[in-house]
Order: sequence, then structure tokens, then C-alpha cells
Amino acid sequence: MHASSQYRTLMNRITKMMMLTGAAALLAACQTPSEKTGEENFKYTIDSFADLKVMRYRIPGWEDLSLRQKEYAYHLAEAAKYGRDILWDQNCKENLRVRHALEAILVSADVDTQAPEYQDFLVYAKRVFFSNGIHHHYAEDKIFPACSRDYFASLLDAAGIDDEGLLDIIFDPAIYPQRRSTETSGDIVKLSAVNFYEGVTREEVEKYYAGIVDPKDPHPISWGLNTKVVKGVDGVIRELPWKVGGLYSPAIEKICEELEKARAVAENDIQERALGLLLEYYRSGDLHKWDEFNIEWVKDTLGTVDFINGFIEDYNDPLGRKASWEGYVNIKDFEASKRTEILSANAQWFEDHSPVDPRFRKATVKGVSAKVINAVCLAGDSYPSTPIGINLPNADWIRKEHGSKSVTIANITHTYDYAAQELPTSTLVEFAYNEEEVALAKKWGTVADEIHTDLHECLGHGSGQLLPGVSTTAMGEYASALEEARADLFGLYYTADPKMVELGIMPDPEAYKAEYANYIRNGLMVQFTRVELGRPNTEAHMQNRKLIAEWCYEKGAADKVIEKKVKKGKTYFVVNDYEKLRGLFAELLAEIQRIKSEGDYEAGKALIETYAVHIDPKLHQEVLERYKALNLKPYGGFVNPEIQPVYGADGSITDYVPVYTDDYLGQMLLYGKKYGTL
Repeated sequence: MHASSQYRTLMNRITKMMMLTGAAALLAACQTPSEKTGEENFKYTIDSFADLKVMRYRIPGWEDLSLRQKEYAYHLAEAAKYGRDILWDQNCKENLRVRHALEAILVSADVDTQAPEYQDFLVYAKRVFFSNGIHHHYAEDKIFPACSRDYFASLLDAAGIDDEGLLDIIFDPAIYPQRRSTETSGDIVKLSAVNFYEGVTREEVEKYYAGIVDPKDPHPISWGLNTKVVKGVDGVIRELPWKVGGLYSPAIEKICEELEKARAVAENDIQERALGLLLEYYRSGDLHKWDEFNIEWVKDTLGTVDFINGFIEDYNDPLGRKASWEGYVNIKDFEASKRTEILSANAQWFEDHSPVDPRFRKATVKGVSAKVINAVCLAGDSYPSTPIGINLPNADWIRKEHGSKSVTIANITHTYDYAAQELPTSTLVEFAYNEEEVALAKKWGTVADEIHTDLHECLGHGSGQLLPGVSTTAMGEYASALEEARADLFGLYYTADPKMVELGIMPDPEAYKAEYANYIRNGLMVQFTRVELGRPNTEAHMQNRKLIAEWCYEKGAADKVIEKKVKKGKTYFVVNDYEKLRGLFAELLAEIQRIKSEGDYEAGKALIETYAVHIDPKLHQEVLERYKALNLKPYGGFVNPEIQPVYGADGSITDYVPVYTDDYLGQMLLYGKKYGTL
């Protein structure tokens, strides 16, 4: 029997069998706000395995919401969680098949859970859950079990799974080797495991869209954002939409049910209209409705509760066109938002003084709203691993004419800090050159990093403009890394500007140096703890950081702006001249903005392939050895608090409370049971 045909039976078994894995602790033995709320009692890191650690975050400000606001957030969170299976299928068409088998094994009573090979299997299962599929969430290479193929086969037998071919999918390195291929000499569409294309080549896809996209359209829809491109047996290329009645319909129908409930308790008319447009989009698949939704969504700057829900970011598509499903629910941190509101109010000043060609600046910056938020629910491409800042919508013309929303996610960044404080070692002490650097980072590092994130998200992504006729997809597979580099450089340049102190955002004129020193350390060394020795640097954000740090190191070599030093056999990169480094950031920002504004694909490609991809193997090995000695995990992700209704004696809901679980695997099994639709 095929694994998918057993899924409904499996889900019925999970409820009964969860006790065997301890997953019942998710709701029965977790902490509620009335029990352990103090910092001294709240343990942030709840699990660690392979190169990963799993944390839990708290929701500051939840208790200040009205019952209606809590109900609104609850239904938005339920809608977000119903999109989980969509992302799994997008990442690879065999992902759900593998996940259903893992779930069946995990609830099987016929296996020895104490056996060493079972523990190896357990680590594999946790990694696959974390990555929303069989490929590493960041490096994008295929994940393999440490247990033997024969042992895995015995687990499938014990769980009653008879699925011919499943073991090949899991163990064969030639089958789906990378989620998103970075192979420059081959067809990146055919070589990628992502489930956005079927039976087509890169050339065919690009020719197809060239025939329907008008580069002169001032208001272009995001062609292909919500479709799969396939070639039929008749040789005709078609788009299959992700919508109600189309692909992913069972999941999208559940999302719509919860969005309708949220719409009924929205905080204001703008939220209600925006949700109505989002529902129309999901039911029709019409990307014009997606644009209308985004325009309306941007207008809502007064609400406390906000959300993201849809096919949004195109990082996983090798051609930078198809969007992964993503959900996010959050509430505004009013006190912390004061600094982002100052940035937003001064957006035009920053744009006018940007060190780029005036032709590429926006003459009028519209509607940049910025705030600090606290996450309530992470979902889809933001779960378990999540960004710490978001700027949306992505359409350049909407940004230009209607503005954008930028957020910094406070409770996520703070959780990283709190979890780090639970550990006895740190990368800062290991990779900083001397005590002066360590002291600088400890004094100003956290605040400077948060301000850089604010600038990156609030202003960086919304800055600049394309020249008339330049396509938003002109950068192709290099678009994501170049855009992240552009936003990072904008933030780096202005972090050191006296205007930041004048506005009362940066607490000290010297504080920016902590961010500069950390950025260079990370870009040239520390981030490579996340890359397997011998592998290239492929993830867009990591490419962005390496590009900036490597380019500045090379261009500033004559003046030793950044100096490579060796002490007691260990390599360090030290910033000697912060002012000149800021000048290099300005120079590179101007060039990358030119590349994007003019659509100069070849120049963008040259920057990425020269500075962003290849890691010095000797330095890489040293970094990995030094990091290994620290016994740290390079990647982190989160479990969600479960928002639970509280019922009164008459059966009515009197409250909604966050329940803080410490059971990572339990949440994964619960989500498979409760929100599985495909």
C-alpha cells in the first residue's frame, strides 16, 4: 500500500500512540502563563540535535489584548498552520510521502526506541521535520539518516508501511540531491528538487514567461507567483494555479475557513477589506487580487494584530519567480516601535542622502510603515526557522506607489539572546581578536544589531527604484542574494551616520563599530560553521554577507581597512579603519543599486560568483574545528505557543491563553494530525 493511502489511518493512530513518545506532554504537561512566567524559570532551549537547536518564545503583550483581538489572532494562527502541507509539497513532491512514513514509525509500538540505530533514526526524523522536507533548510543539500538502510526498512515494516521506492528516495544521493540547485553548468530547473516545475527546462520556462510578460507594464502582476509550470503529454506548457479548486485546494479551503472567522472579528475596516481580498485571491488564483490585497494590507498601520498569509517569498525557486507558502501572526510592541516609527518618519531623508546615483533614488518615498512586533505564530516557510525582520510586499511598483510594511521581530531576537545566555561558550569570545572587541560587542552589540535590522527592513528593502522598462526578474537566480546585500549595505552605511544619534536611535556615536566588527567576522568566518567542509556557500543571506565582507576586504587591502591576523595559530579579521569601511559599504551599495536599477544581469552574476560562493578550504576547516570545540549549534528554530480557548460554565469562550510547550517532536506530530490536509 502507498504511504499516502495510509495517512488517515495513521492520523487516527497518533492520538492513541502519542503517549509512547511523550508527545502528550504538549497539552498536558506544558507551562501556562499562570505557572512559570519569570525569566528565572523559563528555559528557552528545549531540544538540540545534529546542527540544530530548538527554542520556544514567549508572547509579551498578549495579556493586554482584548478578547476580540485574541480571537482575531487565534483564527489567523489557525489559518497559518493549515498551510504547512503546502510548503512541504513545494519543497519536494516526495516530502509528504516521507513525512507520513516518519510519523507512522514514531507512533509505532513495535520498535525498540532505546536501540542506538533508533536514536539515529530519531535525529533524522527531527531534522526532516525542522527542514519541512528531506533537504537541509539552509544548505539545501539532501539529509541522510545515520542508521542503515536495512534498519530503516525494518522500521517501515514494523509501522506497516509497504511503499516501494521510498528507501531509494531517502538513501540514494543521486535522487533529489539539492532542493534548489546552484549548479552553474547545468539546467537549474531540472536539477532542483523543488516542486514548482515538471517536465520543463529552464529555457522553456523563461521562453514561456517572456511570451506573456510585458516589461513596459508599470503595474506588472507577479507572473507565476502562485502556479506550477508543467508540460503535458501534448507538449504544451501550462500553469496549474494554487487555489481553491486547483492545486493545494484542501489546504487552501481550510485556510479560507479560518480567514473568514478572523474577518468577522477584525480590529478595523481596513483589515476586514484586506481579508476579503485575500479570500477572493485564494478562491480565484487571480494575481490582480493579490496586488489589491497587498495595497489594502499596507494601509493598516493602526491595528495591534497583523499577519502574513500566502505565497510570498521566491528564494526557493531557482528562477526567482515561484513563491513558497508562508504564514505569520504577530502583535505590535508599542514601546519598542518608537524607534522604527522615527525611521519611518524620516524615510525621505535617508533616501535623499543615500550614496547611490540620484537616478536610482525614489523622488518621493510613500507609505513606509515600520514597527517592532512580537510573534504569536510562525508557519510555513517561517517555521520552525524564522527571519528576524520582514519587509513586504515584494512588488516594486506597490512599494513605490503605496509603500511597504517593515517589521523587526523582538521576541524572536530576544529569545536567541536568552538562549545564548544559557550556554557556557560563545562564538564572540572565540572569533573576536581581543578583549577590546569582546567588550565593544557586549556593550553595544545587541542594540547596534537591532538597529541594523531596523534599517535593513524598514528602509533598505524599500529604497531605490528600477529604471523604466527594467523587469523585476532581471537578476534571475542572483536576485535574492543581491537584494539582501543591497538592504544590508543600506543598513550598514546608515548605522554609522550621525543622523542616527541625532534622531535618538543610536545611543552612542561609537556604538555602530560593534555591528561593523561583528558583520565582518561573521561574513568572512563565523557563518561558515553552517556549511559542510568542501561545499560552496549557497544560501542567499549567507551569500549576501560573504559578498559584502569579501569585497570590502579585497578593496580595502592596500589601506588594511580590514586586516587578517593570526594569533596562536588562529585566524582573525580585524577592522582597523571604520570610517574607510563605511566608505566601502557606500561604494558597493551604489554599484549593487546600479545593477538592480539597470537590470545588469552579467554584473550581478560576476559579483556573486566572484565573492559570494567559494569558501577558502583551509580557513573553512579551521573555522569548523574551532566551532566544534565550542559544542554549539549553528542553526536555531522554534516551537509555537499553542493558543488555547478558555471556556466558561455556559460553554462560551472567555479567554485565549498561550500554552508554552517544551516538546518539539510532540508539536510536529500534533501539527501533522491536526493540520494535515494533503
